[in-house]
Amino acid sequence: MNQAMNAAFRQQFPALSRHYRDHALVYLDGPAGTQVPKAVIDAVAHYYAHYNANSHGAFLTSHETDVMVEQTRQRIADFLGAENAATISLGANMTTLNFALSRGIGRMLRAGDEVLITQLDHEGNRGPWLALRELGIIVREVKLLPSGQLDYADMEAKLTERTRLVAVGYASNILGTVNDLQKVRALTHAAGAWMLVDAVHAAPHLPIDVQAIGCDFLLCSAYKFYGPHVGILYSRPGLLDRIATDRLRTAGQAAPESIETGTMNFAAIAGVKAAIEFIGNQFGTGESWRERLTSAMLKIQAHERTLVTRLYEGLTAIPGVSVLGPSVKEPLRAPTLAIVVDGKRPEWVCARLNEQAIFAWDGHFYALRAVEILGLREKGGVTRMGISAYTTAEEVNRVIHEMEKIAG
Repeated sequence: MNQAMNAAFRQQFPALSRHYRDHALVYLDGPAGTQVPKAVIDAVAHYYAHYNANSHGAFLTSHETDVMVEQTRQRIADFLGAENAATISLGANMTTLNFALSRGIGRMLRAGDEVLITQLDHEGNRGPWLALRELGIIVREVKLLPSGQLDYADMEAKLTERTRLVAVGYASNILGTVNDLQKVRALTHAAGAWMLVDAVHAAPHLPIDVQAIGCDFLLCSAYKFYGPHVGILYSRPGLLDRIATDRLRTAGQAAPESIETGTMNFAAIAGVKAAIEFIGNQFGTGESWRERLTSAMLKIQAHERTLVTRLYEGLTAIPGVSVLGPSVKEPLRAPTLAIVVDGKRPEWVCARLNEQAIFAWDGHFYALRAVEILGLREKGGVTRMGISAYTTAEEVNRVIHEMEKIAG
């Protein structure tokens, strides 16, 4: 993204115009949720102003709500490369949807069946499956290597004829590792197991194609890619229909509604549609929405990779500063850095950065098991910085300069 394009893009985010202590704000907190463009804010407001109504009524504004929800499902299907809109379910957030899914799948399993999770994953893709131990399900975990990569030999060794599901992340929200999903898919196919992918941290940064991945389920969250807090579940066609999810007797068994409990946040769902269309309209080319969104995500990926490379190289050149996880020279890497400053706790580093209006996170970010394996829990975890589509080279240079002072 050239400087002129970046400036025009940034102008569409009201939050980017804020200042603190006479400094323009630098948002490196994107891995926990990006800022939102005016188009999304307007879409949410427009819903409330013009057709705020519950679904499936015999009147105009209810019809309009129903149409909007179906259009949003289709736009998400375009974004994820899904077969159709009926594969897309919506919920409060990824974790809530995953708990609902795990409970439903748990009803299909027998004591002694096995589920495989990883030490790298966010707790949202561990806790729901660990809870199945109450039913006698055996839950094993794939080892995390010191490099920040999964141990695929360990994964293969732990897959058995009793393995029913493998839950794996697409990209790590703490180390930036992008997992080899093709390898995981091959292993799960050989074992006859389902494959569930947590793509919350991948969706803002990489083009996703659920059919190419071959996953059975994929989850993500719109607030990570410039939208409101809405969880998204993709289910392979026909699969969700077979799962006895928690639902009232007024709800049907068929996908996608069978896992959607209660009244949904329709205004936020309108914002999800606007967020995806914003991405496609800003950067995309092509005749179909799928083509536009794929090309847009490739442009965002290239922009973010340039900046995270600059940030990585600048930080690792500072004495006493180290970056955990894969090198930026890896073919695929999320633009997220886990930083350790010798003798400085992460919360202190982030407080110092805040004084200069630079926003970064400290802690474990729900990747608690990875922090434990790396021996960093008692040290407060790490300082995390994430590049987003609106990040600029000038901001990266400013961060490096401030980190030189903090580490000195």
